[in-house]
Amino acid sequence: MRSSMNKNKVRIGGASAFYGDSQLSARQLVEKGDIDYLVFDYLAEVTMAILSQAKAKNEKLGYAVDFVTVAMRDVLQDCAQKGIKVIANAGGVNVPACIESLNALCAQLNLNLNIVGVYGDNLLNDMRNEIVAETNTHDLDNGNELPNTLASMNAYLGAQPIADALAAGADIVITGRVVDSALVLGPLMHEFSWSYDDYNALAQGSLAGHLLECGAQCTGGNFTDWEQVPDFSNMSYPIAEVEPSGEFTIVIPPNTGGLVTNFTVAEQLLYEIGDPANYLLPDVCCDFTHVSLEQTHSNAVRVCGAKGKAPGNDYKVCATYIDGYKLTGAFFIAGFNAKQKALTNIHALVARTGRALKERGMPPFKDTCIEILGSEATFGPHANAEHTREVIAKFTLHHSDTKALYFCASEMAYLATSAAPGMAGFGAGRPKPQPLIRVHSFLINKNKVSVSIQKNDVIVAHTTYQTDAAPIQSQKEACRSEPTQEVQLENEHSVSLPLVELVCARSGDKGNNLNIGVIARHPKLFPFLNRALTADMVKQFFAYSVKGSVSRYALPGINSFNFLLTDALGGGGTASLRTDSQGKSAAQTLLTMPINVPVSLIPFTKHKGE
Repeated sequence: MRSSMNKNKVRIGGASAFYGDSQLSARQLVEKGDIDYLVFDYLAEVTMAILSQAKAKNEKLGYAVDFVTVAMRDVLQDCAQKGIKVIANAGGVNVPACIESLNALCAQLNLNLNIVGVYGDNLLNDMRNEIVAETNTHDLDNGNELPNTLASMNAYLGAQPIADALAAGADIVITGRVVDSALVLGPLMHEFSWSYDDYNALAQGSLAGHLLECGAQCTGGNFTDWEQVPDFSNMSYPIAEVEPSGEFTIVIPPNTGGLVTNFTVAEQLLYEIGDPANYLLPDVCCDFTHVSLEQTHSNAVRVCGAKGKAPGNDYKVCATYIDGYKLTGAFFIAGFNAKQKALTNIHALVARTGRALKERGMPPFKDTCIEILGSEATFGPHANAEHTREVIAKFTLHHSDTKALYFCASEMAYLATSAAPGMAGFGAGRPKPQPLIRVHSFLINKNKVSVSIQKNDVIVAHTTYQTDAAPIQSQKEACRSEPTQEVQLENEHSVSLPLVELVCARSGDKGNNLNIGVIARHPKLFPFLNRALTADMVKQFFAYSVKGSVSRYALPGINSFNFLLTDALGGGGTASLRTDSQGKSAAQTLLTMPINVPVSLIPFTKHKGE
């Protein structure tokens, strides 16, 4: 493959947001994107545990199989012809198996490509040796001790080994666990020869990676004003066109159906971050608070203003472990009092099976979760669909023994003829227990993690990636708006509007924590929101589901706030029994919150008082 070194701009296309994303994205970017690099992000915390279980059953698995069998089989020949380099964290917990499968594909396609693997993130075999023994492995969020039996344990590596792999002549780079944004930052460090301490450039490159890492989420996917997106069936996948300074423009392939605006990009910028002034990555600590977005033309937004400083001496480590099993079942029920009938039937099932377990000498359920979907169950006390005449009754049971859950699954059907009327939807058969996987995170010094770069069975580098430390300071609250303006607005007549009239919003998860980013629809709304949309107000609104604290951070550069809600997801991911275990609907819930808006600000709201 040719190199795009010394180009004035580098174009990177983001083809995957998660393991299971579209099979058509790579083809779109390769055919229409005029890209230099094609990157794939597959690995979430839970994905690592799932891949670990797959490898435990079959030593040839443990990587993102679809990357090879679907994506690369479709476009690899074209990538080779066009000189497009490929970077993917598809290696999961088995980088060698992924590379072996790729080599077999290259042989079938008669391609001679340099495939370079990045190793060193997988610490599972080191969990009891001196590397981990000398580390404080208590969980960062709850202080719990590291469990004795783990499913996976991986350090989040950075972009430097990817850059080194490219410098070694890689056409394809395969990694295990790296931070998502590193897939984009690595090639930029390589192309523009950015040094490890060029922190402002690294921050801009990391921001480009952060915007691309979730695929179409910055090009209209999950956008608050979804009705503006031209064609979801021909969704656009994002391209970052990056300059040597690090400034970049988000664009889409021509004649595709997505949307790029300041708001679509801002929503993704806020997605799954904590303190935007201290967004900590292995290569750089980013400050996004004064990032600016400029719509340069249709479906093109220029991004500037990220700042960086030294990232500190630690990697984050994510371990996963199995804490028993969970069983999720659901059925449909219709008619008057549908919600009440559904609750009656599920409570009967839980009581009946719980009593039977006790009689058989088995322990009780560790936890249960009952949600009546269609009655606005996820809205808690803010629900207003009490009298709906059809619902889906969903329950999840947590138990240490799969035998107990298989018994519950087989007993579920008794409700069809022995409980309240109107039930249906048993056609899918009995549900099966699944492992309940929890996440445990801690920090480890970078000098304890050796990273290897291997090209065609030859190790071309074996090193640690140490960086300078930097102080981390929190900046939770926004600057106060002008007192004179606050007094004036407080004395005005106001009307009650749902928050969606004032902001766009996006929510996401980090373990058991939830973030909700909100963007003012107009700069004149930002000072009002600074006073009116407080952390306390958001905490009160979500009091029914959030057990921890709520912090607010300001991003005045894009007239935005980020709210971080801790202990908010019932364990989060596969550890949660809730329907929305990752907080994806939380922003939509918050957007329904009524807020009193001074009449002078109505012209700046979504519908402008129509």
